[in-house]
Amino acid sequence: MSIEIRRAGELAAAELYDLLRLRTDVFVVEQECAYPELDGRDLLADTVHLWVTEEGELLGTIRILHADGGRPIVGRVATARSARGRGIAARLMERGLALCGPTVEIELHAQDHLEGWYGRFGFVRDGEGYLEDGIAHVPMLRPAAPA
Repeated sequence: MSIEIRRAGELAAAELYDLLRLRTDVFVVEQECAYPELDGRDLLADTVHLWVTEEGELLGTIRILHADGGRPIVGRVATARSARGRGIAARLMERGLALCGPTVEIELHAQDHLEGWYGRFGFVRDGEGYLEDGIAHVPMLRPAAPA
């Protein structure tokens, strides 16, 4: 099992296609959530994609955005159905958070039922819950560690 990390400009077309296909399979098909998965942010210069493969099979992915040069935003955390329960997303989160560094505040928008899971990584609720495409979400923040 290996973790790949690429900035948007370093992605091969086939790699991007595989990442988008996995995210579509999870968010659009499995969760029956018709929303614009292609949001224009995957190819922004400062977007970082992380993913896990094993024997050529894509098992999971996350994306880190740096919105307008501000704090990093972790999102699009997705694991292939066949790979769930193996700690794939946790490994990706740990690696992604390490890339951001401990002294940086990090944002994410979690599906409500995953609030506790993201809490394992130091994230805390940062506002009122909301519905996004019919799914309950909660804004979360991992506070920066003192420098």
